[in-house]
This record gives sequence, C-alpha cells and structure tokens, in this order.
Amino acid sequence: MPSRPNPFDARLSALVGRIYPEADQRAICRDICEAFWPEGAHRRKRARAPSNRLWSEKDAVLITYGNSIIDGTYKPLDLLEDFLTSRMQGVVNGVHILPFFPFSSDDGFAVTDYRAVNPQLGDWTDITRIAKRFHLMSDLVLNHVSSQGPWFHDYMQGREPYDRFFYEGNPEDDLSQVVRPRTTPLLREVETRDGTKHVWCTFSHDQIDLDFTNPEVLLEMLRIIRMHIDRGVRILRLDAVAFLWKEPGTPCIHLPQTHAIVQLMRLLCDYATETVVLLTETNVPRTENLSYFGNRNEAHAVYNFPLPPLILHALQSGTARYLHRWQSAMPPAQLGCAYLNFTASHDGIGMRPAEGVLPAEEQARVIEAVTAAGGLVSMRTLPDGREAPYELNCSLYEAMRQTFHGEDDHHHARFLCSQTIVMSLEGIPAFYIHSLLATPNDHDAVARRGMNRAINRHRWHYPDLLEKLADEGSDQARVLADMSDRLRLRSKQKAFHPNATQFTLALDERLFGVWRQSLDRHQSIFAIHNVSADEVRVSPYSINMIEGERWVDLLSGEDIVMEGDDIVFAPYQCRWITNRG
Repeated sequence: MPSRPNPFDARLSALVGRIYPEADQRAICRDICEAFWPEGAHRRKRARAPSNRLWSEKDAVLITYGNSIIDGTYKPLDLLEDFLTSRMQGVVNGVHILPFFPFSSDDGFAVTDYRAVNPQLGDWTDITRIAKRFHLMSDLVLNHVSSQGPWFHDYMQGREPYDRFFYEGNPEDDLSQVVRPRTTPLLREVETRDGTKHVWCTFSHDQIDLDFTNPEVLLEMLRIIRMHIDRGVRILRLDAVAFLWKEPGTPCIHLPQTHAIVQLMRLLCDYATETVVLLTETNVPRTENLSYFGNRNEAHAVYNFPLPPLILHALQSGTARYLHRWQSAMPPAQLGCAYLNFTASHDGIGMRPAEGVLPAEEQARVIEAVTAAGGLVSMRTLPDGREAPYELNCSLYEAMRQTFHGEDDHHHARFLCSQTIVMSLEGIPAFYIHSLLATPNDHDAVARRGMNRAINRHRWHYPDLLEKLADEGSDQARVLADMSDRLRLRSKQKAFHPNATQFTLALDERLFGVWRQSLDRHQSIFAIHNVSADEVRVSPYSINMIEGERWVDLLSGEDIVMEGDDIVFAPYQCRWITNRG
C-alpha cells in the first residue's frame, strides 16, 4: 500500500491547490519548503498545537518608529534601545518597530529593500540587539512595494523574474466594486519596455501592488520572512493583507485566496522551530476582521480595530453605551488566538471599524470634537464615487483634551482612563510611543510633509524629551509614570492573561466594566472605569463579588467591603477590584 502523506505535506498541498489550482503544485510545495527552510534549516516533526502559552499577562507592546527619538548625533536605533532599556524594562516586553527598511514614501510602507535596514536608523546589529531583550515585531509589507525600488525598476525594463511581479489592471474592466482606503486613482499608467501598462495601486502611486497569482512572488516573501526570523523577529505584522488577491469584478478584499495564503503562512509558523506569531492588520468592520482568525488556522492575533473609535467616543461623550454594546457581543478569542488591543498607532483612528457600531450622528460628534482639538480627517473613496471619513488624524492625548461639551479639568484622568481600559480587556495591550509620552499634535510636520498622518508622528529630540521626563509636573513625566505603574501592576495579575475569562458587566452607562478570571480560576478582577466627568456610585452587591473573601482595589489600595457603603468612582476613576490583593 502506498504510504499516506504526513499531515504537513497534506495540508500544504491542499492550500497550494486552493491558491494555484492550475500550477505544478508538487513543485510549488517543494519550493515553499526550500524558501522557508533553506539548506541547513529544519522544521518540527509535529505542528505546534494551539494553546494559551504563546503569551501571558506579562506581555505588552510598545509601538514606535525607529526614529521616533533622535538627537542628530547617535543612531536613532541606539537611542530607541536606550529608551527601552532605561524606561521600559518591566513596563513592556515587546516592541513593534515600524518599517525599518529603506523606503521612498509613506514613512516606511513603500519599501525599496526588504533585506536591508534603513542606514539612517542603524543596521541589523542594532535590530538584533533589541530583539535579544524585547519580543520584536516587524512589518511584512507584502501587498505592495515602492515604485522607486529595484523590483519595479526591473519590471519596467522587462527583466525576469520581476517582469511578472506586479498586478496589471485594465482600465476597461469593471472596477467599481473595489474597496479603497484612499482617494487616489486605482490604476497608474506606466511606460515599460514592453509598452504601456496599467499597474494596480491600492494605496498610492508610489506603492505598486504585487501579483500573488505568480507563485514566485509568494516564494520571495517567504524567503524574506525566513531572513527576518533569523534576525530575531518573533511577531510578523502582515500589513494590508486583506487586499492581497485581486479579481476584477469583485471588491478585491478578503478573497478566498488571501485567506489561504495567511493559512499557508500560519502552517509554516506552526512547524517552525522558532516561536513566531502572525498578526494581521485589517482595518475593517468587526466580522471581516475576526475572519482572519480562521478556524484557529490563520492569524494568531488580530488588531482590535473598533476599540480606538469606541473608547474615544465613550470618553468624549461620557457614556459607555456603544462600547458596552459592542464588547458584550465580542466572542472570546479561540484557543491559540488573541486580540491586540490599542487606542492609537502610527496611523489615524480608523472610522471604518465604527460602521454599524456607532450611529452616524455619534460619529459626526466624535469628528467635531477631534477637529476642535486640532485634529484632521482623512477620506476614502466609496464605490459610487462619494467620499467618506476613513480615519481621524490626531494625537490621542490631544483628542482626549476635548469632550462633546468642550474642555475641562479632567484631561489627564480621562486619558489615563482610556489607556487603563486597554490594559483591562481580554487580549494583549499595545501602546503607541506618542501615547506613553503625551505627545501633542505636530502641525508643523503636517505642513512640512504634506500628509495628515504626520500630526501623530512627531520625532522627539532626545535631550528635550529627557528634560521633560525629569520634570515631574510635565505631561510627559506624569503620563509615562502613571501608565508605567499600571502596566507593572497589570503584569503581576494572572486574571489579565490575554485569554483569561471575560464577562462584560451591566452597570450605569457612565461605567464600563469587565470581570476577568484567571485560567486557574484563583483570581478575579472587576475592572471598572468611569468614562464620565460625574461622580458615580455602585453597590458592591451589583457586581457579584463573592462574600467571605477580601476584596481590594489594586489601583487605590482601598479595601472594598461587601457590607459597606457604595463604591464611589470619581470622574474618570478606574478600579481593579480583586480577591488576590
């Protein structure tokens, strides 16, 4: 009897058959293995089983550019390492360094060379040194590359293999259904050695979409992934992955082949000897976003994209009604999967994830409040040609200065509340460096660089930043100290494991609360946050605390007595009430 194929071979063959049904699938499978496990490398005998051991309550991630801190003398990556080791030890244990490769535009997301470190930042020794002390996340910008890089140059000259690396469109095709995150024309006309072509540009005319219908493109990306893993990368952020596969006449987003490619990458990671986590970046409504978990066979983690607009709305409006309604309907992540929770990033606050969650009039009030705080609005083109808000561009610290009723004296407490919510929820918390540093809006950068997103991509002059952090009264020192204290405290609570049980509490609409229970069921935490400027009282009995146990608020140190008075929440106060104080 013929021997049965092993599980890896069978699964890989099935996925390749779904992606490239007309190709020589056996040859592609062989090439995939050689790309991901080149000579001298080997894979596990068995797949790494889905579990909750890939992460713990100690995990938290800092999001930063390689040059968010500069001084004009030392390499920015050296300065980043100094900041991480001197300020972030014990606060976060992971760092997402946004694209650190040579690039031509979009602050790194138009990559010219995936195999090099931008020399203006440092080199691979700097990257690997950081990776030895922190879990390193890097960007796999796999949907597109720079029009000014060697791949596209060789395409224009008709040189193999790059003459088939880019997706060519036809202006005569029906492209009305294509989902766009930008307002620029989808196709760019270029003159190549082989004549006039129309290349596909989902994001900008400097970012040319790759053609994954050509297996050589996938193989090259797998070689790049292997190189990054060898350099110490342990979390791979699949940038703009939802747009990977194109078929005219369709929305060209979330197509079955795209999901199959993510599943293929997950399969390779499950058999890798290194522990590698896949994170998908899909800034889309909830159901579409959650689809990238697959059946525990796609992303290990997905961004919790509805959180930023919903938390912003809750704290600007003073009601957690919509945040509570959304969270109550969120499923727990499957075994082996986790949410990545955040409120701010290098991009703006996406408004697409708010679709179907926040009514249009509430979205309009958020936009009004953010613009009153000095923020900007970026638009996208709808299939019918109209434009709609795509994201809000504003420093989150500045956005929290403003409520629907204007400014007040609770700015710091309101901002800290927004970050504490992220620390409390099921999942892994991630914090943009400019949130940790209470960075104000950088309007000068917007004017200088001609892009809205520059408002929240400030580059701190390190001596100036250190001076701010030495001043205990500065916004920077207060925010970093308070957030660091809470993150250190959080890392010691087993009830804050990313997969610990979570139940959304039904409370006064001015309060947003969840009950978390550790995997061993020994610790419970009632994490409750006042999102309003009002004093709010809650009976201890209304949150189902078990009688006979000692309950303490970890954040204030107060004992919570079941037979005592109501629990009082000052404006924007947060409490972590636990039985394991």
